[in-house]
Amino acid sequence: MSDYPVDWIRDLVDGKLPWQLTKQMMSEFKDANRFDKYLEVLQSRVSWDEQILLPLGEHLYIVQKAGERVVKCDCGQEFGDYHENWKLAALVYVRKTRRSLDEIYPGNRKCDPEWMELREFYCPGCAAQLEVEGVVPGYPLIFTFLPDLETFYSDWLGRDLPTAEGVHG
Repeated sequence: MSDYPVDWIRDLVDGKLPWQLTKQMMSEFKDANRFDKYLEVLQSRVSWDEQILLPLGEHLYIVQKAGERVVKCDCGQEFGDYHENWKLAALVYVRKTRRSLDEIYPGNRKCDPEWMELREFYCPGCAAQLEVEGVVPGYPLIFTFLPDLETFYSDWLGRDLPTAEGVHG
């Protein structure tokens, strides 16, 4: 089992790790502390102090904030408790006309707006695009991911979930 340097993990996250090293990392058993190095890289890129517990996607994290666990963007914008759908607190642009779909899918490449709409979710703090979902018109917002943090930390990482006063892992 290898123990890769944090710089390699940083380059991997940035898509800058040379292919041979990327292939090597993908092919070998994962080093036991890779997740911690990954969190270290992510934590070093945000200006806030709350501890990242788990990344939810590009720009979004579940963080430990005092006695609660919340979804937070790179910029510091908070979306509320991680058990709730963060999309409810995001800015949403719905592409549901041929004209709006033509902006990203010109010509015949786009979906039929009578059958499908594209919802783009943006951070109200920094305007980063956080997610896109393609659904039939009128479909409820999709709650993409609700992780079981306790099980992930105990069964996968082999340790207790970090806690703050009033929160039990």
